[in-house]
Amino acid sequence: MTALDPAAPSRRPGGRARRLGLYALLVLVALIAAGPLYWLASSALKTNPQIYAYPPHWVPTDLRWSNFSDAWNAAPFDRFFLNSLVVSVVGTAIELCSALLCAYAFVFLPFPGKKWLFLFLLGAMMVPGHVTLLPNFLTIAQLGWVNTWAGLIAPGLGSVFGTFLLRQHMLTLPKEVMDAARIDGAGHLRTLFRVVLPMSRPMVITVAIVIMVTKWNDFIWPLIVTSSADMRTLPVGLLFLRDQETYANWGAILAGTVMVILPVLIVFFIAQRYIIAGLTQGAGK
Repeated sequence: MTALDPAAPSRRPGGRARRLGLYALLVLVALIAAGPLYWLASSALKTNPQIYAYPPHWVPTDLRWSNFSDAWNAAPFDRFFLNSLVVSVVGTAIELCSALLCAYAFVFLPFPGKKWLFLFLLGAMMVPGHVTLLPNFLTIAQLGWVNTWAGLIAPGLGSVFGTFLLRQHMLTLPKEVMDAARIDGAGHLRTLFRVVLPMSRPMVITVAIVIMVTKWNDFIWPLIVTSSADMRTLPVGLLFLRDQETYANWGAILAGTVMVILPVLIVFFIAQRYIIAGLTQGAGK
């Protein structure tokens, strides 16, 4: 074995111990991260006495599946799911298209003041979203979009973060491919959708998931812009469920929470390889 052997560092004295220590640390971090999720899922199947028991009952002794039906019947979850689905899907589609077009323009289109405009967009990322709540609400109210899907979707149609991630990724694309597309006579839209988009699939999926999860979990804006139960989204619906459960049936409330976060977890596990690939590609420049 020579000093250039790739296996040499792992066979040095103490190398195995360091690896085992690193694995143990990773397992500990994973347990800390997964602990609250396990407690949520297990408590959704418990009775109130089991939830409040001390020492805690980590494994439910009597599975109470009726908590899910109690939560579903206590609040109009079918309507909440529909509202969240419409807001998340439609809002993500529009916001993603906007981010793609803006990122392409910042990378491949020459126009005056491009660098200064991009710096302005970066500065907008530093502004807390709560600062715009009042102006957005006044605008939506004047348009008559309170308690409507349009009012829920419209204020979030611009994605500065998505534009930034896609721009950074597009800067890493090979210029030879772009030059070949221009030589073949492809216009900007054809180049974007036929050349840039296929090469940027992991990053596009990453941005889409980030946008969708943000919209799915949004609580403050739907709470402000809706006053009718028929227009509430799932996070606001959980608050409505808590108010309905006057006897504090925390098993039903936690079951409702599981129903809210389960779709997001499924989407994440399905697309996690794209997320990792996208974030890795976006770190090029």
